[in-house]
Amino acid sequence: MADVATHPEQSTQSGESELPILRFLTCGSVDDGKSTLIGRLLFDCQLIHEDTLESLSAESRNFGTTGGDLDLALLVDGLQAEREQGITIDVAYRYFSTPKRKFIVADTPGHEQYTRNMATGASRCDLAIILVDARKGVVTQTRRHSCIAHLLGIEHVVVAINKMDLVDFDAIRFAEIEKDYREFAGQLGIPHITTIPMSALEGDNISRRSEKMPWYTGQTLLDKLESVDVTSAAASGPMRMPVQWVCRPDLNFRGYAGTLSSGSIKPGDAIVALPSARTSTVARLVTADGDLEEATAGDAIMMTLADEIDISRGDVICTSDERAEVADQFAADIVWMSERPLLKGRPYILRCGQQSTVCQISELKHKLNVETLEHMASRQMELNEIGLCNLTVTKPIVFDHYTDNRELGGFILIDRLTNETVGAGMIRFSLRRAHNVHWQAVDIHKSARSTLKHQKACCLWFTGLSGSGKSTVANLLEKRLYAQGRHTYLLDGDNVRHGLNRDLGFTDADRVENIRRVTEVARLMVDAGLITIVSFISPFRAERRFARDRFDGDEFLELYVDTPLEICETRDPKGLYAKARAGDIKNFTGISSPYEPPETAELTLHGGSKSPEALVDDLIEFLTASGIIDEV
Repeated sequence: MADVATHPEQSTQSGESELPILRFLTCGSVDDGKSTLIGRLLFDCQLIHEDTLESLSAESRNFGTTGGDLDLALLVDGLQAEREQGITIDVAYRYFSTPKRKFIVADTPGHEQYTRNMATGASRCDLAIILVDARKGVVTQTRRHSCIAHLLGIEHVVVAINKMDLVDFDAIRFAEIEKDYREFAGQLGIPHITTIPMSALEGDNISRRSEKMPWYTGQTLLDKLESVDVTSAAASGPMRMPVQWVCRPDLNFRGYAGTLSSGSIKPGDAIVALPSARTSTVARLVTADGDLEEATAGDAIMMTLADEIDISRGDVICTSDERAEVADQFAADIVWMSERPLLKGRPYILRCGQQSTVCQISELKHKLNVETLEHMASRQMELNEIGLCNLTVTKPIVFDHYTDNRELGGFILIDRLTNETVGAGMIRFSLRRAHNVHWQAVDIHKSARSTLKHQKACCLWFTGLSGSGKSTVANLLEKRLYAQGRHTYLLDGDNVRHGLNRDLGFTDADRVENIRRVTEVARLMVDAGLITIVSFISPFRAERRFARDRFDGDEFLELYVDTPLEICETRDPKGLYAKARAGDIKNFTGISSPYEPPETAELTLHGGSKSPEALVDDLIEFLTASGIIDEV
């Protein structure tokens, strides 16, 4: 990575820390000149050390794309793969300053496969420079990055129509591209758009006005960056402080540490802690430099209260008269960042600020066609797609609408198995129907029903390949339990698809919804005090984990019927495996669709080496040892 210095005249000025800060990013399609643009800005502002220039000159000869001339893109492209390929892969951040302003710039990749990195870079920026190659004009990635920037709340966009030197600085070509972009951006609703013709390679209209484009009378890029007004709404918004840490060094002190994401607070102000809705007043605002009379957005503080109330990490402290929302269902725009599709009903971890909970996509309202901005119906989202979804979380979260507060309105989705960040979301609004649905307390509960039946209610979840023998074993087990006087019910995958799930196919999305519905039915049956036997292929670990999480304590037992695929294929009375091998059946588990074996099943049954009757003997012994049934 190259060293970037602040301006020599600025480095000694005590007032530099008081200069306003502009956070901006460069984005656009691949090879539009983003890294070169940032390198040109640094070079023109004389912000590069002499030794760095010497090193850059040598690297330009080895890695450059400018025929041996100084390749300014290498100032930003620091990864070896970036220099070898002449592209940006990771987000590169740079700090620099001029006499008028300080800047933090994020150079983001243009390749479609790295769109997730672009979204990451945009999440904290106030302005986006979207580069357009003057030869190619507005392309798909230009539109996609514009959509993402708009969704992420960036109101100021500079359209840098770059490489004008390659179109002979043609004013007509510039006007054509400007017209195309403004028509598209007008549909999005981007409020502030500035278009600048430039050549980042030669420095035209970057920090100095170009003599080759006398027809352009607007600002240079640097003039625009130094003068744009991006006054943050955070300072004037309602007070919000997500609690990062509860400090309890001794019996005499309890403080709540965090950074104000918006608003201001003073000692004596009335506050409320959400989601518990407990109230108190501020006693002190403690910092390392002493107590504050007032804290404002961006201040990191330790808040003490007049009352000892229960507040934990992840709670949000607000002023009593301007509370954030608390809900377990909401609508949000989502940018999907994983090569595995987003599936309705699949559980993900949602992190919003310091809060973390499990969520499901309850409905995919539509996907956005970035070319036409058309809303498209779909049941899943693929890599780099954008869509509007309804989400349900297992416990209520505290949030603001994203347009009001980026920190409390933005979230990420994490795959529960791989811990990969798979999506970024921006909350639009809570689903009001969630406020109207409350749990109805009843007097006869699950334990009372189980006691009446002299058994422990539970869910026995059989999983395995088609032909593994799970349905046979489940049926024999129910017969054995019935003979003992147990109260049971068997939910079989094939049988349920004739009724409750007859509308579902065998795509990944349908399989997820299939398991979600069956899980909820099984919960109701366990609540009725029954030993509930579920026999489903249930190929995905994520859905089986979701099912487990919907039950209390040790009510869920995963039983893996482990039968080798070659044996399952010999037990194929319906000829399904043969049809799948021939390509006549799509998405068949074990052939054209994956099966993910359990990693921590309560019991593994070896269906290839024991008879069904012997496996049931093992099950009865296991259920007795687990306290599910009494010895007979």
